[in-house]
Amino acid sequence: MVGLSVGERHFIQGGIAQDLRSDGRKRLTYRPIYVETGVIPQANGSARVRMGGTDVIASIKAELGRPSSLQPDKGKVSIYVDCSPTAAPTFEGKGGEELSTELALALQCCLLGGAGIDLSSLIVVEGKICWDLYIDGLVVSSDGNLLDALGAAVKAALSNTGIPRVHVAGEVSGDDPPEVDISDEEYLQFDTSKIPVIVTLTKVGRHYIVDATSEEESQMNSAVSISVNRQGHICGLTKRGGAGLDPSIILDMVSVAKHVSEQLMNKLDSEIAAAEADEDEQ
Repeated sequence: MVGLSVGERHFIQGGIAQDLRSDGRKRLTYRPIYVETGVIPQANGSARVRMGGTDVIASIKAELGRPSSLQPDKGKVSIYVDCSPTAAPTFEGKGGEELSTELALALQCCLLGGAGIDLSSLIVVEGKICWDLYIDGLVVSSDGNLLDALGAAVKAALSNTGIPRVHVAGEVSGDDPPEVDISDEEYLQFDTSKIPVIVTLTKVGRHYIVDATSEEESQMNSAVSISVNRQGHICGLTKRGGAGLDPSIILDMVSVAKHVSEQLMNKLDSEIAAAEADEDEQ
């Protein structure tokens, strides 16, 4: 929890009310976003995203597995988040574990919705073989808006992910898993065209802001995180904070999130393309 004096709290709340935040941004403006890709060579894909003082890393590991009997035509995705104890004093011990679990669940809600990651694209042989994706997020440094930053890092890491091409040897029959040949040279690029970005609207007083800093988050009534993809589809929604919200306010937040997501998506796609170009040159 950020300790602020009464004067500092009034300064933050007053600035937001006047659409001029402490760092000079307007209510619906993000901090500069910086992206690096390929930061973990052992992973199938990885990325690092910085938003102001918030610094996160996401990595993707792909392994062959067996589809669930309930969803034989879909692969599986598992999301884990680790908050480094050095990222913030509150992350030490149990506080970091609770936040890690909360962030992982929120990412699953926002990224694995009906219009998010296409699980059917991970199937190799229906009912027998699929790709299991393990998504790991690491919070290196925290200055607010962790969920949006992690969502951006996962999207960048997925765009950096190459899944080996699998050739099925022989006919597929019976319950035995078929023999497969995993290519060392051919890779399928992960389709990220429908992967959403996460926009968190943090309500401070009567107004809401995007990309809140830790100081601003300490003054929030509640926060709603909405994931929106390139097609404008809502992929997931999650809320934190004790204060209730009127349904009309949530509908307004969804409308604002759709508008803001276009700017964020364009900026993020541009940064990812530049990062991958830099990686290719190296």
